[in-house]
Amino acid sequence: MRHLFLIIFTLSALLSFSQAPVVNNKYLQISGVVLDDSLQPLPFVSIMIKGTKTGTVSDYYGFFTIVAQPGDEMQFFSVSHKSKAYQLDDTLSGKHYSIIQILTRDTVQLPLVNVYPWPSKEQFKRAILNLDLSDTDIERAYRNMENEDVRQSIKGGSMDAAANYRIRMQQQYTRMYQAGQYPSVSLLNPVAWAKFIDAWRSGKLKIK
Repeated sequence: MRHLFLIIFTLSALLSFSQAPVVNNKYLQISGVVLDDSLQPLPFVSIMIKGTKTGTVSDYYGFFTIVAQPGDEMQFFSVSHKSKAYQLDDTLSGKHYSIIQILTRDTVQLPLVNVYPWPSKEQFKRAILNLDLSDTDIERAYRNMENEDVRQSIKGGSMDAAANYRIRMQQQYTRMYQAGQYPSVSLLNPVAWAKFIDAWRSGKLKIK
């Protein structure tokens, strides 16, 4: 009886082992770069292996590396670009592979928003009527001359390292903030108006 039980247990174990699915234990190291449609590095892109919890994020230069298996599907997600998938061939025999993935920019157009300095037209009218316009023309001319002297002194001087750093960081922040959107209108930007007036005075806006 003991031998019969041992034979039945052995046969059932062999049968269950033969019916067990074959697990792919081959792993690949996938390294690559994510670029946008202008071939510029795309940072902070999420890369996931579909159906798993494996994922990574591209660095500031768009570089990434991830471990996958042959036949896996790699998914690329970015806030300002369209998502894309890349299917790995199930016949890959090596251990290290490199890819270049290009994502297309996805432009998002936000609804129009009107911004007013006063909550209502009545308050705007009241503020205009209560303006103090007691200054004479000569006083305003003196103030304008003082501002012009300040502007001329600023133009003649050079910026230090801290000022250059702040301007560069502001430009970088503006570029990242406007990614995936239409550029903001500089209608109320005093710096943009100053550049426009200088270009108009110097004759750069004349039609040739």
